[in-house]
Formats: sequence, structure tokens, C-alpha cells
Amino acid sequence: MSGRRTAVRRVRRSAAAVVADAERRGAAAVVLGPAASKAELLDEFARALEFPGWVGRNWDALADALGDLSWLPAGEKVVVWVGADVLRTRQPAAYRTALDVLGDGATRSTVSGRPLTVLLARSAEDP
Repeated sequence: MSGRRTAVRRVRRSAAAVVADAERRGAAAVVLGPAASKAELLDEFARALEFPGWVGRNWDALADALGDLSWLPAGEKVVVWVGADVLRTRQPAAYRTALDVLGDGATRSTVSGRPLTVLLARSAEDP
């Protein structure tokens, strides 16, 4: 693997362990719960990243918000999405679109002073 890290990737460790590692590095970490639909996923991101009211609830708005994050303090942001397989199973097209949108938003965030990484964790607590 090259030295460049992918902005959206799966991790084999628990969300709790991933969050602890991120926080040790000085990153701000948040955990998203499982989402069974596009709407639930958009709501999870809005909650976890404290989206302002002007952020819409669609894929374009999510990508724009993730690329900006100007309402949050500067510094690295890590989103740990627990149970991403729920969306993959129930709405495969929405899951694929979500990964594309998350990758685009994370890539764009690198110039915002608030670089974003999205990690897909298997569970909240398991080791």
C-alpha cells in the first residue's frame, strides 16, 4: 500500500478502539449508528457532525457539508460508522452512493483545515 491513506475505509477493530486511537492523535472522533436507509444515514451525519440548519438532506448537501465543516473547530475529524452493512443489505444502491459521497466529501475536506476520515467499523464495543 502506498503512503496515501484512503479517506473511507473498513477497519477490523471496534468503534471504541478506533475512537480512542483517533483521540490519542488529537483528532475529534464521532460515532454513527447503523442506518437502514439513506434518510437515516443523512440524519446520523447531521447529528454526529452538528450540521447547521442550512445543510440540506440529500447526497449533494452531504458532500458539500463534509467538504466544508467550517462550523466545527479546525483539526482532523474521524467519523466511525458502525453497522454500515445494514444499509448495504437493505439499500445496496444507497450504500454505494454513500461511499462515493463520503469519499468525495473527505477528499474535498483536505483543503478545509478539517480533514475528514470515515471508518467503517464492525461494532461499537467488540475488541
